[in-house]
Amino acid sequence: MNNPIPFECQYTPQFAELLHDLKISLVISTYQAGKVIILSAVEQDKLIQLPRNFDLAMGMAIKNDKMAITTYNEVIVLKKSIELAHSYPQKKNVYDGIFIPQATYYTGNIRMHDLAFIENNKLVGVNTLFSCLSYIDDNYHFTPFWKPNFISQIAPQDRCHLNGIAIENDKIKYVSALGKTDKPHAWRENKIQGGIVMEYPSGKIIADNLGMPHSPRIYDNELYLLNSAQGELIKINPETGNYDVITELGGFARGMAKYGDYLFIGVSKLRHNSKEFSDLPIAETSYAGVIAVYLPYGNIVGNFKYTTSVDEIYDVKILENLIRPSILSHNSNIHRLALNTPEFSTWAINK
Repeated sequence: MNNPIPFECQYTPQFAELLHDLKISLVISTYQAGKVIILSAVEQDKLIQLPRNFDLAMGMAIKNDKMAITTYNEVIVLKKSIELAHSYPQKKNVYDGIFIPQATYYTGNIRMHDLAFIENNKLVGVNTLFSCLSYIDDNYHFTPFWKPNFISQIAPQDRCHLNGIAIENDKIKYVSALGKTDKPHAWRENKIQGGIVMEYPSGKIIADNLGMPHSPRIYDNELYLLNSAQGELIKINPETGNYDVITELGGFARGMAKYGDYLFIGVSKLRHNSKEFSDLPIAETSYAGVIAVYLPYGNIVGNFKYTTSVDEIYDVKILENLIRPSILSHNSNIHRLALNTPEFSTWAINK
């Protein structure tokens, strides 16, 4: 019997062509496989992928030349370098950008979900275990600065499964959670229709009765959300709380990024032996991957599917103007040879 090929995948020709024509790459996180993976179209009909080890990788944030990744106990900040990419010792003149680990913040295992850079380059994360938003810096393991009005105490009890933030003009605008609940794991009792979206900082609930909402995003002054338990991409009216279904994704959707008129949305293979997922309306989802949606019409125009190794995807981000980027894990040896300074960048290779 042949052993399955790690990270084996299938994709539609349109998906590869889209990345190629837009001159972008995608970066996805999968906590189940413990990877951050870059997808690139080196030819109009050919995708390549570059998986790197990041233990329990979930939320990611990208701003300018920086990328931040949440992991099991840490938040890793990486910085893009074109010079280090061109001179990468193992593959010179292959990559057009490389993300090098630059700093590590030790947060502890707080089940952090979404992550974002906000004004003044502050790094904030959705601290799911403690039901709050937290600053991530070198002052403390985390610094709570906001919690929903219905949460009576910041405690390590995952009381409402706070998970997502929507950013507008470098400021937090909305926050999502799986329930309006104030007891340990109480959100599980009504997960299929207990989800909410709150306005920040007022805490006002602007939409409810949602099915495990994830990845709130603001695009062109409109609020979009993944109604994950229903497998829907929706657009919410913050004034009324009503929403329109833009398209049916056919899977548990989580992770969304926009470039031009296109959305790239992650879908996950559900864990049938898990009580969180076994009774969902889309419990028969059979693959993990990324779906491309043409937003003006809400049409699915291509997809990428894993057939081995990856069952769940958490986040999806865009790498603009990068056709063949690379990324180095913080626990690899090669990244320790990178020297990035304001004046120059080089590799400290012993001869």
